[in-house]
Amino acid sequence: MTAKDRLTEVHQLMENLKQDYPSEINSFLGFMGKAEGNPALSAAQKELINVALSVAAQCQWCIALHTKNALEAGASRDEIMSAGFMAVIMHGGPALMYLVPLSKALDEFLPENAHG
Repeated sequence: MTAKDRLTEVHQLMENLKQDYPSEINSFLGFMGKAEGNPALSAAQKELINVALSVAAQCQWCIALHTKNALEAGASRDEIMSAGFMAVIMHGGPALMYLVPLSKALDEFLPENAHG
């Protein structure tokens, strides 16, 4: 399964939850919007944190989502990989293995040989 496939699944899940469980998902999305709205960190910095947490949590759907969001917010491949390594420092060997889907997501979402 590709990172793009995982993003499709995330979007479909959100649509299903909005239809079937609007109160619960809207409460979560409201909290998320408030937390993300704080201007103390840039959008790219927030997404880099989310990338690291996604790797540490070993969530391939989260990795796909936040890798794409980090790139869209202006983070570079090297910054995203650095965030992944920060997760490895805190979470150890299992997080290291989740640099595989992180690298694959970057390869999918970035043009060939884009580094920096």
